[in-house]
Amino acid sequence: MPIDSLNVNTKAKIQNTYDAIVIGSGISGGWAAKELTEKGLKVLMLERGRNYEHIKDYVTATKDPWEFEHRGNATLQQKTDNPVISRDWAMYGTAAQEPLMKSWVNEKDCPYVEVKPFTWWRSYQLGGRSTLWGRQSYRWSDFDFEANAKDGIAVDWPIRYKELAPWYDYVEKFAGISGSTEGLPHLPDGHYLPPMQLNCVEKDVASRIKAFYKGQRHMFIGRVANLTAPIQARTQCQFRNRCWEGCPFGGYFSTQSSTLPAAMATGNLTVRPWSIVTKILYDKDTSKATGVEVLDGETNKTYEFYSKIVFLNASALNSAWVLMNTATDVWQGGLGSSSGELGHNIMDHHYMLGAQGTIEGFEDKYYFGRRANGFYIPRFVNLFGDKRDFLRGYGYQGSASRDGWSRDVAEMNIGADFKDALTEPGAWHIGATGFGEILPYHDNKITLNKDVKDKWGLPVLSMDAGLKENELSMRKDIIKELVAMYEAAGVKNITTWDKNYAIGQGIHEMGSARMGKDPKTSVLNAHNQVWDAQNVFVTDGACMTSSACQNPSLTYMALTARAAHYAVDELKKGNL
Repeated sequence: MPIDSLNVNTKAKIQNTYDAIVIGSGISGGWAAKELTEKGLKVLMLERGRNYEHIKDYVTATKDPWEFEHRGNATLQQKTDNPVISRDWAMYGTAAQEPLMKSWVNEKDCPYVEVKPFTWWRSYQLGGRSTLWGRQSYRWSDFDFEANAKDGIAVDWPIRYKELAPWYDYVEKFAGISGSTEGLPHLPDGHYLPPMQLNCVEKDVASRIKAFYKGQRHMFIGRVANLTAPIQARTQCQFRNRCWEGCPFGGYFSTQSSTLPAAMATGNLTVRPWSIVTKILYDKDTSKATGVEVLDGETNKTYEFYSKIVFLNASALNSAWVLMNTATDVWQGGLGSSSGELGHNIMDHHYMLGAQGTIEGFEDKYYFGRRANGFYIPRFVNLFGDKRDFLRGYGYQGSASRDGWSRDVAEMNIGADFKDALTEPGAWHIGATGFGEILPYHDNKITLNKDVKDKWGLPVLSMDAGLKENELSMRKDIIKELVAMYEAAGVKNITTWDKNYAIGQGIHEMGSARMGKDPKTSVLNAHNQVWDAQNVFVTDGACMTSSACQNPSLTYMALTARAAHYAVDELKKGNL
């Protein structure tokens, strides 16, 4: 029958039908779109926020500091309008700078409820936080995938490193990860571009730590998704260290610079911004999803889009929100809640603690450029016979540098001598921050709060999660061991800090729809399928069964590529 002879509703449904729908356009959503389109599927990618185009919309990336109205500093009004983003370290750091405030969510339009303090970093724009991430990219090992089973914590991961290793290979080669190979069993090596270099002070500290601890502790340059050689149409990192403003050179991995162009090149991708997915459409008779319901963020009109498979990549907490709001006539807690685990086991990396000091003897040394990377000290506790009074471990990220012209000179505060002093580099400093693993506690949870609504009249999330005794014990150890390493390396004037951390401040939220082996204790199976609707895949941070202490984004990429290939194979076999 010709399409022109069909009724209006039928024609609309045909026009709104795709092979696959991807909810979210961040790191994992971009990978899902790339893999599915390259396999020949017609894909609709839905982004709840604004369009944000590569290069064109990086409007401040090539400006000089004096071209900013407020010299790059966020205004008091911006901080007042964005109290979450302006908390603690962010108020004085890169995140709260003037050119970036528009990249963060409008907090008045999109509130949430804090039962316990929770700092939720959100970016509702095309690419999500893929243009804003720290780009540190580390593999997990079986020390991580086996940890829950060995410790009797939560549930076991349904996969092991050998199943994910080829997918780590796959995504590293495409994304472009620079780094060094170190031969550490607990931090597997990958396929790397040439590493960036430690500076002279970092090299000295690294060698002293290695010698003092007899090769049992390691400090090396971070493994980072910044190119040190061109890949595809992307140019290598220019050492500007302005990554969060968007890189016009494509020097680091983001949806905009990497996966989105690949997906668009297939001719199989449709991107729709301002599309708030309010729920997944679920067919009780087939136990499958049939598509999604979308609220247009600009017009407030509601649309339905249909597909054979759905990839839910809205970010760890928003993906749970979509599931909680889906099929509530079947399950009171929403799609995936039959196990009682949806919205539970919230994790992050505890953060906002560390130490710093000064290094003497390198006053005649300097460095060139603004390296968008630092050093990494991988986990060494509770490994290879080491035993602490807490479970799991932590790592450190940091850097050494010289004070610049903006430093204070205590002895002078005015005059020619003061100006002359500022033209010379100041003392060498070294600092590092600890990132520790948070265990997957069932009572660390999020819930739908129907008493509080956002701008569009939708219920918001209530956050009820915090650190427990295991993490608090680990925090003491993080500082103690860092100070000990500094002392062994000859660092002087050591000071420490442990600020008032709240979950979310590590910006690595995970765990709201965990993977597992049993539908009675997990939301997803070994292929990231929702047990209750196996044509729905969740491959962002929501799927994580534990948190390890390494940055998780590379693992999201690998899991997404793996799940997408599996989904297409199953679709071809008629199993979805």
